[in-house]
Amino acid sequence: MPVPHIDTALYDYELPDERIAKYPLDKRDKSKLLIYDKGEIKQSHFANIEDFLPKGGFTMVFNNTKVIRARLMFHKETGAQIEIFCLEPIIPTEVQLAFVERKSTTWKCIIGNSKKWKEGTLHLNTKTAHGDVVLNATRKSVDGNTSEIIFDWENENVTFAELIEAAGVIPIPPYLNRETENIDNTRYQTVYSEHKGSVAAPTAGLHFTEDILAKIKADGNELVNLTLHVGAGTFKPVQTKDVEQHVMHAEHVVVEAQAIKNIGWGKKPLVAVGTTSVRTLESLYWLGVKLLAGHDIENGLSQWDAYELPQDYSAQDALGALLKYMEEKGTDELHSITQIMIMPGYKFRIVDLLITNFHQPHSTLLLLIGAFIGLDWQKVYRYALDNDFRFLSYGDSSLLIPQR
Repeated sequence: MPVPHIDTALYDYELPDERIAKYPLDKRDKSKLLIYDKGEIKQSHFANIEDFLPKGGFTMVFNNTKVIRARLMFHKETGAQIEIFCLEPIIPTEVQLAFVERKSTTWKCIIGNSKKWKEGTLHLNTKTAHGDVVLNATRKSVDGNTSEIIFDWENENVTFAELIEAAGVIPIPPYLNRETENIDNTRYQTVYSEHKGSVAAPTAGLHFTEDILAKIKADGNELVNLTLHVGAGTFKPVQTKDVEQHVMHAEHVVVEAQAIKNIGWGKKPLVAVGTTSVRTLESLYWLGVKLLAGHDIENGLSQWDAYELPQDYSAQDALGALLKYMEEKGTDELHSITQIMIMPGYKFRIVDLLITNFHQPHSTLLLLIGAFIGLDWQKVYRYALDNDFRFLSYGDSSLLIPQR
């Protein structure tokens, strides 16, 4: 199918600053819940979410990524503070491998107060369980707004994960307009977060508690975990007039073979928790299609693969091909990269229902919502604004059940 032509202006709305939730509520599940059910809208609280989910059972899919302490504050001898914001690893490219490095690792980073750091190596004294360690940072190259930074240290008993856990700061979203506080260390993580690698939380999951998860599982529903490490690009607005001119950010995906099998392939309604879970699930389908079409998937998915690849394969065919590929490779864990852009005109292949927060104007996340429920997104957001819902990462939640 051709790439849809979408006017960015259609995905704008006025969001007053006072409607942005600057802090989380005292209890995760006390957030308000907007239910959009095939055109009808009502509201409740997140603690009651299961009341509005399919009664015959469902499969619920979570993104179990964990936010890393990606902001590192260095100081030059002059006293100038230089912030290094770690975005993604370059050497090695796998997040898990970069975190277990014990001598050196290279990352793509954003540099704060960059003009004060013309040359030389920065040093950060860090207290770890294995004693004091000096973390060194050297700028290797600059590419636009990002830099390639080599981190090295001498204590081989300490991993890079331990270093940034000890020295770093949780990177809360820029639109909160405040510094990270103690509450963010726990509340800007889901209760089921497991695999470190994100610089932003999969915020739809912030409403879940251990009790809610236990009840959903006890009621006979399938809970499935997969991983998409959320990049800073998730906050990048679409600034071009036509959406197809926007360059979508790429994100790392890790999915176990058993998770793909547990998705169920259409046997029960599939509920995706968050837009990152949607991207991962739909990417699994297109990776399978790419294999069926005779293409290599070593480099993952590019921005327009979901529109340019063959459109007639079933979910069973695509996911089956992916599992066969993994079996032939002798691996139980798929590591890939997805850059797919989901926007109005996209046909969903895996996801049936979506739990999500309320997103920024002109964002790729809002475009995904527009793809999921059509122009009714405007009705949903108008209802939320008129009924005192809180917006963005620490805001309230919605359950979207499309008309299809």
